[in-house]
Amino acid sequence: MEFNLIIDKEHKEEVIVYAKRESLLVKEIEELVKNSNQITSFKEDEIVMINPNEVYCFTIESNKLYAIMENERLQIKQRLYQIEEQLGNSFVKINQSSIANINKIERFGATIGGSLIVKFKNGYRDYVSRRQAKFVKKRMGL
Repeated sequence: MEFNLIIDKEHKEEVIVYAKRESLLVKEIEELVKNSNQITSFKEDEIVMINPNEVYCFTIESNKLYAIMENERLQIKQRLYQIEEQLGNSFVKINQSSIANINKIERFGATIGGSLIVKFKNGYRDYVSRRQAKFVKKRMGL
């Protein structure tokens, strides 16, 4: 068996396995790759693995990072920039302390001051900073 590792910052990460037959090793590699994008979160004294696609928004509150889910908030021990690096194209940074899942946004609203408010499908609301507004509008096709 031969092993090749190519590190290229410009190339999308992917795992390609050539095998003559499906084996235990191939199954283990497949499981490892499937679980590689899961994020470790904490709920009281439990450790919970979450799929980023189930997260509505990652936000910082009281100097702690939380994943806003359908009905709960789970604490994340990583930094926001580390989470941002892990996430795919379905997430967009909406302000200095929040990253939103584009697929979970219900609508945008405007405030009297002219800033954008994001309303998520679970009822959670956050704002789009002036600095990020142009980028968010472009990503959403507005």
